[in-house]
Amino acid sequence: MSIVILAIDDSRTIREMLREALLNAGFEVHVAVDGVDGLEQLSKVSPQVVITDINMPRLDGFGVIEAIRSGPVFSAVPILVLTTESAPDLKERARNSGATGWIVKPFDDVKLVSAIRRVSSH
Repeated sequence: MSIVILAIDDSRTIREMLREALLNAGFEVHVAVDGVDGLEQLSKVSPQVVITDINMPRLDGFGVIEAIRSGPVFSAVPILVLTTESAPDLKERARNSGATGWIVKPFDDVKLVSAIRRVSSH
């Protein structure tokens, strides 16, 4: 049974790179164009791992993390942040919001897949 992943990023290029890398690794992949779209898709796809960007229109990654963690159904789902940001204060804010891990773009396919397997215990 493959791991279901919801990848949230406003960049079409990053979404397609994620989709290709994760499909090639055998995951079931769903994508969302921003934080609002991601939260709307959450109950539809029931992901086992969420990957989110930080800087997005309508709702940023911090808002996504906080909404998921405060909800009744998906509060325990691992959330990986995938962003161009690397500032320690942003990492701390994400960790305090409930992020499981932080990966800086551009991502390495092997390291991303390894992180997903580690946080999902698969």
